[in-house]
Amino acid sequence: MIISLQYANVTVNDVDEAVAFYRDGLGLEVLNDVANGGFRWVTLGVPAQPGLSIVLSEPHAGRSQADGDAMQALLAKGMLPMLVFSTDDLDQAFERARQTGAEVLQEPIEQPWGPRDSAFRDPSGNMVRISQAS
Repeated sequence: MIISLQYANVTVNDVDEAVAFYRDGLGLEVLNDVANGGFRWVTLGVPAQPGLSIVLSEPHAGRSQADGDAMQALLAKGMLPMLVFSTDDLDQAFERARQTGAEVLQEPIEQPWGPRDSAFRDPSGNMVRISQAS
């Protein structure tokens, strides 16, 4: 049996603002943009790596009012799970992400547990780490 991750959901306050960060800052490509019921779900990924995508949506998209409110509260606190990307050129990836105006949490450094990485907050406050591929 083979199993692989198809996509991960990323909750954001503003889909257009988030698309600009993940597309322009991280170099992902928009693969799909679906609107339904006043909300949008935008899938971004790397076409050369099918099955490795993120889907951006707002807290209330496809959720009840109560669940959307709970997601919004977690997003506002920066408490949703982080994303970790890998690259073969951390310095270039870091500069590209920084140029979007994203909040820099950590400039590229060697971590004691092995990788060289950096960290940002996307426009909605989600933590995004970029690690140098080994």
